[in-house]
Amino acid sequence: MMVDRYGRVAASLRLSVTDRCNLRCSYCMPEEGLDWLSRSDTLTDDELVRVVRVAVGLGIRDVRLTGGEPLLRRGIIGLVARLAALPDRPVLSLTTNGIGLARTAAELAAAGLDRVNVSLDTVDPATFAAMTRRDRLADVLAGLAAAREAGLSPVKINAVLLRGVNDGQAADLVGWALAEGYQPRFIEQMPLDAQHAWERSEMVTADETLALLRQDFDVEVDQSALRGSAPAERFVVSRGGVVLGTVGIIASVTRPFCGACDRLRVTADGQVRNCLFARGETDLRGALRSGAPDEALADILRGSVAAKLPGHGIDEPGFLQPPRPMSAIGG
Repeated sequence: MMVDRYGRVAASLRLSVTDRCNLRCSYCMPEEGLDWLSRSDTLTDDELVRVVRVAVGLGIRDVRLTGGEPLLRRGIIGLVARLAALPDRPVLSLTTNGIGLARTAAELAAAGLDRVNVSLDTVDPATFAAMTRRDRLADVLAGLAAAREAGLSPVKINAVLLRGVNDGQAADLVGWALAEGYQPRFIEQMPLDAQHAWERSEMVTADETLALLRQDFDVEVDQSALRGSAPAERFVVSRGGVVLGTVGIIASVTRPFCGACDRLRVTADGQVRNCLFARGETDLRGALRSGAPDEALADILRGSVAAKLPGHGIDEPGFLQPPRPMSAIGG
């Protein structure tokens, strides 16, 4: 078991398998992209499987494969199959931009993947192209449909609202997603962009998001949902007394849930992070490649969790963004 000084038990691992991405979302990275990791710096499949095996032995019960864009990693389906074959296998999920899902969803499900989260900020083609700097909305929609057909459910949609860009489309996105059988979630924009251009005053808050949705729907707290360590607050969406489904709000900035956080992260180059906003990392790759035994790897993971701070510190004076952006740390 991995426990920090505040009694939080790590049970969920975010495992980045690549830092590369085939979109250039304006709130994540510059249009020209970033300097990607070399293949030799990225953990191999054998190393990733070993990390997960050790982590599961320490109490990890949920593993989410992230990026960058994880579907860009060569052999991702084989990696999923190997993770699914582990003793006491964890629940396996994957966060993706959806572009590669149409061709891989069925194989991922057959390999043992349990569900997917798809990042999608709008269903308007022009807005999508402006936000991602790529004209790939049709591919994402096809990927979502393929994931649904493959049984990778619940299929969750993660959206970030940008003021004056897509905030006026929040209700349209929710209405479309619920009609298609997906679970929409809105995530407050966080200071994790490579450009360090984030401004709190420009962020669309959770309260503002709810106000936007209430212009078109009745939205009430889901009293039946036990949140636990889940990052999303759930709300029931209805119209004219007819329940349409639920929407999640992840208010990492204005309503932080650090006190219940059970997550641990390993980057694509084998660095352990105990918080998205941590300014320090613990090297796991060096131990993996120097022949360290499993117990030494376990000590590294336990030590990182033990050093976890009580909160992300966004509201503290002198807060600094992490030295690496979201695309590099497996959000």
